[in-house]
Amino acid sequence: MKKLLIIGIMLLMPLNMLTAPGSAAAQKPCLTQSEVKFENEFRKLWIDHVLWTSNYITSASTAGAEDQKQVLARLLRNQEDIGNSIKPYYGEAAGAKLTELLKEHIVIAGDIVEAAKSGQGAKVNQLNKKWYRNADDIAAFLSGANPNLKNEDVKKLLYKHLELVTDDLTASLVKDWEARIVSIDEGVSHIIMMADVISDAVVKQFPDKFKG
Repeated sequence: MKKLLIIGIMLLMPLNMLTAPGSAAAQKPCLTQSEVKFENEFRKLWIDHVLWTSNYITSASTAGAEDQKQVLARLLRNQEDIGNSIKPYYGEAAGAKLTELLKEHIVIAGDIVEAAKSGQGAKVNQLNKKWYRNADDIAAFLSGANPNLKNEDVKKLLYKHLELVTDDLTASLVKDWEARIVSIDEGVSHIIMMADVISDAVVKQFPDKFKG
C-alpha cells in the first residue's frame, strides 16, 4: 500500500521535479537576447545567400535578362555582409578573408552557370573541382578559427550546399520548374541548419559576448 502511494505521488509531480539536479535538462540555460539576435541575423544572411544565388541562376540562364548585373552585385554584397558579421568576434582581417573566400565561391558558381548554358561539359567538371576546393578552403578557415567546428563536419555541410545549388541550376536549364522549387526549398532548409551550426559554435566560443 505504501509503495502504491509513493508511485501515485510521483505520477502527480511535475516532470521537471523528477529531473535529476545534475541533468542537462535541469541545467540548460535560456538564450540571451544578444544570442537570439546574432543567430537570427546570421540565419537571414545565409538564407539571402541561397535566395540571391537562385535569383542569379534565373537571370544568368535567361537570355537577355536585364537584371543580371544588378543581381550579381547584390549577391556579392551578401558575401561582404556575412564576412562583416564575424568581425566583432574574429577581427577585421578574418572577416575580410571570409568575404574573399565566399566571393570566390560566387564567381566560380557564375562561371559554372555560363559553361553549363553553353554545353561545355568538360569545363563544368573542371570548374566543379575548383568549386569544391574553395569549399575545402572555407571549411578549413572556419574550423581553424573555431575549435567547436570540425573541419570534416563543415566540409560536409558546404558540399551539400553545392549539391543543392547544382540541382537548382540543372533544373533551371532543363526548365523542370517543380524540381527547381524542391531544390530551392531544400537549399533554404539546409542553409538554416548550416548557419545554426556555425552561429552556435561562435556563441560557445565567445560566451562573454552573449551575456545580455
